[in-house]
Amino acid sequence: MNKYELVLVVNAKIEDDARAAVVEKAKAYVERFGGTVTEVEDWGKKKLAYEIQHMKEGFYYFIQFEADAACPAELEKRVRIMDNVLRYLVVRKDA
Repeated sequence: MNKYELVLVVNAKIEDDARAAVVEKAKAYVERFGGTVTEVEDWGKKKLAYEIQHMKEGFYYFIQFEADAACPAELEKRVRIMDNVLRYLVVRKDA
């Protein structure tokens, strides 16, 4: 099992419960594809480096997980089309 980190930038204009639902859905995708979520960090609202979809701020979430090598590709396919996700990135963490 490899260690990965998923970074989500979520729309700042939605309600708190909708934002939490986006994060829970991403965690569910990790688990669906054989991964195990180890930690979720909420960095809160931050100013974006540039406007994305006419928004200047977004909420940042870092989800650390362990999974096989096939999981990140499947995860990216699903997160790419999620509503309210402005940007995402999956990276493999070095040991």
